[in-house]
Amino acid sequence: MTYNITLIPGDGIGPEITEATRRVLEATGVGFKWEVVQAGADVQDEYGTPLPGHVLESIRKNRVAIKGPVTTPVGSGFRSVNVAMRKELDLYACVRPCKSYPGAPTRYTDVDIVVVRENTEDLYAGIEFEKGTPQTASIIEMLSQSSGTQIRADSGISIKPISETASRRIVRFAFEYARSNHRRKVTAVHKANIMKFSDGLFLATARQVAQEYPDIEFEDRIVDNMTMQLVKKPRQFDVVVTPNLYGDIISDLCAGLVGGLGLAPGANIGDEAALFEPTHGSAPKYKGQNKVNPMAMMLSGVMMLSHIGEKENAQRLERAIADVIAGGKSVTYDLKPEAEQSRAVGTSEVADAIIDKLGEQ
Repeated sequence: MTYNITLIPGDGIGPEITEATRRVLEATGVGFKWEVVQAGADVQDEYGTPLPGHVLESIRKNRVAIKGPVTTPVGSGFRSVNVAMRKELDLYACVRPCKSYPGAPTRYTDVDIVVVRENTEDLYAGIEFEKGTPQTASIIEMLSQSSGTQIRADSGISIKPISETASRRIVRFAFEYARSNHRRKVTAVHKANIMKFSDGLFLATARQVAQEYPDIEFEDRIVDNMTMQLVKKPRQFDVVVTPNLYGDIISDLCAGLVGGLGLAPGANIGDEAALFEPTHGSAPKYKGQNKVNPMAMMLSGVMMLSHIGEKENAQRLERAIADVIAGGKSVTYDLKPEAEQSRAVGTSEVADAIIDKLGEQ
């Protein structure tokens, strides 16, 4: 069988790690017909937008896509392409596994946490009002009158919507993921002690949904306590479900527990499409240097294989990646001890080593 997959190389280091990932995916023997489309800063001038409409149409048609990282300016310029894609395609569930692999440089062992993050609401919904505009002034006045709280006139405003609808479907997604993947526990993360009507709604909804899954343990954690517990005793957690902002932060923390963002894959899943991508950014300063670790995107490819039903080949590819990490020879600088970084290999050499391991299976 041949699968039609949208392939988005991205920018910065994206094209390099995308090519390495394409090679190892094809080396599994699975048949792919790639539809290559471009998004990100490199196409801004050509199309007048970093997210041309034909990119979204390709994903809608093929229903599965894998993407390299794209650049988003900090504090100015266009909004995040990643956020826009998730909203346009209603990819409401962000799934980020954080798993220990022997040989990775970390003080923790046997960590296996999956962060399930709501993708469409919260402070990432993009509902913002710029300082000094008439619209912002009217919102400040309205909020002052309705709440009695005085907001400084030189404030920028961001709105944090959390709905029962979105909370219910993401928590249910987390429980269904736990059940189908033989997981034992779901932990809901919130700040409901302070934000009683937004995070409080998320928590109340999570508790309701949990009653539908008596076979799976449920608990909740306040987000600041959660970060401490992750650092102290990460193995107590299994599937973690969060609103949007907390999930973004916690998934990076969890990546740090298992060796860094170079080993942090991700998926954005909706009812009609799924997009697989590494958690890390585009790192433009390393562009074209054949230096960065492609394993986060390769592990995203593992998730993609599982999603399309190629579970055996997903396991084969993950084993090959794990074998290369454990071997410690054909890995990039971020997986080498400091004293051995001069012996690190490049992006394409990592792909070569993984393809060799696949051939040995």
